[in-house]
Amino acid sequence: MLRLLLFIATAISLAAQVKPQPVPRTQAVPQPDYQVSFQRDGLDIARYWFNPAWNRPFVFPVIGPAGRSLTRMGHPHDPVTHSHHNSVWISHASVGGVNFWADSTGTGRVIHQRIERLDDSGDEASVLSVNAWTAHTGKVVMNERRLTSVRLLPAGEWLLLIDMLLDPAGEDVTFGKTPFGLIGVRMAKTIGVDDGGGVIRNSEGAVDEPKIFRKRARWVDYSGPIAPGVSDGITLMDHPSNSNHPTAFHVRRDGWMGSSFTLDGERILHRGESLRLRYGLYVHSGISAPAAIEKWWRDFCALPLPSLAAKSR
Repeated sequence: MLRLLLFIATAISLAAQVKPQPVPRTQAVPQPDYQVSFQRDGLDIARYWFNPAWNRPFVFPVIGPAGRSLTRMGHPHDPVTHSHHNSVWISHASVGGVNFWADSTGTGRVIHQRIERLDDSGDEASVLSVNAWTAHTGKVVMNERRLTSVRLLPAGEWLLLIDMLLDPAGEDVTFGKTPFGLIGVRMAKTIGVDDGGGVIRNSEGAVDEPKIFRKRARWVDYSGPIAPGVSDGITLMDHPSNSNHPTAFHVRRDGWMGSSFTLDGERILHRGESLRLRYGLYVHSGISAPAAIEKWWRDFCALPLPSLAAKSR
């Protein structure tokens, strides 16, 4: 009896010493079937999918302030040959001579290896993953560390942040000349210019595909109707630390946009070197004024670059 009383007294004393921690508004919550749910106040705003049997990890959905996903899986009019349009995804059409962009036979796959870190505190949550860019022969061409984060903003808006560290797996790696890669965003059908009457703008004051297609800019915004009488949008932002900043953007009226890392020519990543890249997606309400988008791009640029190292135990 005395031992039980001592045990209870010790437990109460230890509990009294533990300072309760606040429940973070944003959490990265692991789910079954290779998913991490990014939640705001307990509700999904995005999910990171990383099944190693698939061709690449991706983020879907991307829930806007109106409560609906601003992205979709696949082209609304060509779901077969555009099956690689995985909402928000990372890939490239020519890495070491291997096409990681398409889903056809003989192409490479970005294969998930492991989750190294899950963080959530306050208004930000993240998942750090490790991927192997692997040719159809099984040869690993390039290794990747990727930090996928969400950061809450006022009025239901938020940032999706993607940080990458890319390293050759062996010999030098050449990123071939192509407009396809490294990041793509497939917008919801109703936001597309052709299907829903959306609008495309960039940081240089240009409007619509003919004036923006493959042009350099700090950001490109795709906004349009997502519910009756309601518009939301996504601004794809290039970080000034990226080696090709300001990047060229490949943008279409049919509802997709992406950054073109090697539109102007091939880039060689030598053995022993690393390539660090950061992209941001500003998920916002309405068709924001360019000055407001520029303000958020500057705030994005001012954020410190996060560590891509695993937590020490």
